[in-house]
Amino acid sequence: MLSTQTQLLRLSQGQLNLLESCPRQFQHTYLEQLHSPSDPEHEERLALGSRFHLLMQQREMGLPINTFLQADTQLQSWMTAFADAAPEILTPVPNTQTFRASEHYRTLQVQDYLLTVVYDLLSADNQQAQIHDWKTHSKPPNKRRLEQNWQTRLYMYVLAETSEYSPENISMTYWFVQSDGKLQSIKFSYNKIDYEQTAKKLSQLLGKLTKWLGGYQQGKEFPQVPEGSKACDYCQYATRCDRRLGTSQKMSGTNSPSGVDTTLLNVATIQEISL
Repeated sequence: MLSTQTQLLRLSQGQLNLLESCPRQFQHTYLEQLHSPSDPEHEERLALGSRFHLLMQQREMGLPINTFLQADTQLQSWMTAFADAAPEILTPVPNTQTFRASEHYRTLQVQDYLLTVVYDLLSADNQQAQIHDWKTHSKPPNKRRLEQNWQTRLYMYVLAETSEYSPENISMTYWFVQSDGKLQSIKFSYNKIDYEQTAKKLSQLLGKLTKWLGGYQQGKEFPQVPEGSKACDYCQYATRCDRRLGTSQKMSGTNSPSGVDTTLLNVATIQEISL
């Protein structure tokens, strides 16, 4: 049982993905809050994605959206794609007892952590529950890769843990709306084996995080990926981690966490990383 002094650290799928792929990058990004200058094109894509999510939320709430559509041809194209390819998403079947919630927020405590998920759309009846997630990527990722992503694993796991639905009655569908107006979807059906595997992997990963945080507070760095890893080739912290020569010399003495404000450990306000 946690003491009243214990602060639960909020973690999203984005933090879990980064923690699993490179613990040291997790340290630099979330504990030390180091960030490189933003890419204007990337920021523009994020802003467009956010507008689409807001548009879908307002539509689900029954609020008018025509003004937004008239002012943005890209949003209009995406909405038309949904209406043509998946009308049931936009227009629920009348006279059915179906629960629908847009931007549905849930939390689950595991160990000393509060796992948070936000479902773009949750649709459920007395038999099954369906999670829907909007993606505005130019191209859908490999299905196997998406299956292993913590968003897929965590979103269905949290729903199974916080509802009366059995894993077999839970599914998750990613909807990829692309710049050319085409709509693609990737659906995952849940089961008990996946549920148990996620519980095990989650317990192991959070156990490691607890150990690494304890060491970090004593001045010890989080682990790095193996020397020569391709992940370092495009990582913004490669020089800081002494994995790449700088223009004149290697960075030295910049990796120590001494002097870092460890009160930043609560990452509740950190934005999720996209797939």
